[in-house]
Amino acid sequence: MSHAPEYPVTEYQPAPAIDLSDPNERRRIGSGAVRAFLNIVQAWNVRDETARLLLGGMSNGTYYAMKRAPDRLLRQDSLTRVSYIIGIYQALHALYGDALANRWPLMPNENAIFGGGTPIDFMVKGGMPAFQTVRCLLDSRRTGT
Repeated sequence: MSHAPEYPVTEYQPAPAIDLSDPNERRRIGSGAVRAFLNIVQAWNVRDETARLLLGGMSNGTYYAMKRAPDRLLRQDSLTRVSYIIGIYQALHALYGDALANRWPLMPNENAIFGGGTPIDFMVKGGMPAFQTVRCLLDSRRTGT
């Protein structure tokens, strides 16, 4: 009679998920996330209009107020988008040198996903699913899967 294999014992405990529906949690992590986002779009040479679209269509006034005072409370959707952008930035810098990593988002790309367009345009047009697709693409290149 065969027995099912037992899972190994581990001491690993994942960190609890952040509750992005809680304004206090969003406030706690928001200013660092906003600063990171602003630094990334600057490194990528993304125009302010495009940066606002990456955040989900933020208004001019809100965007420029956020640039002046990054401690603003972001909506859950915008904070999730920023999280994807940070992950994409990190993946690009793990894959490529700084110069290419910072140019890649605005470079025309022949990958079937982008169809000759830029990854930034793909994310602006495709919203959250496109952010996830780009992140998964880059992560799969990093891990070779």
